[in-house]
Amino acid sequence: MLLRGLATRLSDGYIVAAPTLKEALRQHRDEPRELDWLWLPYSLAAMDLWDEEAWPELASEQAKLARATGSLSQLRYALDYLASYRIQAGDLTEAAALVAEAETLNEGIREPTLPYIPLLLAAWRGKEHIARALIEEMTKNAVIRGEGCAISHTDYAAAILYNGLSKYELALDAAGKATAVDDIGTSSWALCELVEAGTRSGEGQLASAALDRLSERTDASGTDWAKGIEARSRALLADGEHAEDLYLEAIDRLGRSQMAADLARTRLSYGEWLRRSRRRLDARQQLRSAYDAFALMGAEAFLERARRELQATGEKVRKRIDETRDELTPQEQQIARLAREGLTNPEIGAQLFISPRTVEWHLRKVFTKLGINSRKSLRDVLPDSGPAALIA
Repeated sequence: MLLRGLATRLSDGYIVAAPTLKEALRQHRDEPRELDWLWLPYSLAAMDLWDEEAWPELASEQAKLARATGSLSQLRYALDYLASYRIQAGDLTEAAALVAEAETLNEGIREPTLPYIPLLLAAWRGKEHIARALIEEMTKNAVIRGEGCAISHTDYAAAILYNGLSKYELALDAAGKATAVDDIGTSSWALCELVEAGTRSGEGQLASAALDRLSERTDASGTDWAKGIEARSRALLADGEHAEDLYLEAIDRLGRSQMAADLARTRLSYGEWLRRSRRRLDARQQLRSAYDAFALMGAEAFLERARRELQATGEKVRKRIDETRDELTPQEQQIARLAREGLTNPEIGAQLFISPRTVEWHLRKVFTKLGINSRKSLRDVLPDSGPAALIA
């Protein structure tokens, strides 16, 4: 059924294929899980359907099985898919840690891959210089390797980067290229970037056409993540009370999902709309929630957008990014989180494929950087919940 759904997706399009893919995914999730490569196409289907439950579930289960059996090649791919999910969910720190762990497994396990995940991470973080270098690398090597999907992924990441940086004409160009093809996952996701870029760069017709294509797919998906993105996109093109109703619907739907990054972006757009409607106090509430979330995520470009809007409402804004936590390397962050959860050094070492002595050495560095002297203190200095807590 999965193969039929994917074949239909490529031949007849998203709308026709969605019911078959949803049913194939449902049946697969009901089956006992085994370590195999079938989870990869099922994960692609979940991503394409905006299924924020099946996507991390499949990757997490494969990562657990791969760790238990020592299958490093399987683990490397599972970590990639988990990192991609974490980025979409707004947990950029965890995503960076997963990327770092995956890189330690890369040598000798498989041929080097293109930097799909590091590019998406740099785009969400608003790191323009890093992202542009990765875009150049991706574009060059995608042609050499014949990976057409890498081009659309690059354009999608560029659209996120430039929407965050308020460079909307560049975002419009990138999103237009990403949606000109119909690659699984990224081309559908890029439609909402095209709506925002078109709206903010005065290309209302392009934005409206992108919204029509987006809504067909989100209707077929039906998840809160998909419908929340659709509602936000509709709000960008709407006026008056209708726009506000759509923003509130988007916040409600995305608040029921795990996608904190899209929730924060919705609050940012709603706050911008409220300020332009001269409702400063209401705008501050939405913008402050968005600002706090972006600060925790480390999404610096979107954070700067929120800061400018808050200042425009007359509110003084102080820096909220946790500089002490940023001093930890991705591997130190990962080890610190595992130790915080109560894992012993041997257990952490087994999970990360490093020795207990190496774990101990990293923990000593963590304690020094955080100004603590025991594992118990990790609970006091590391947050217990992710970005969604700030924008619930």
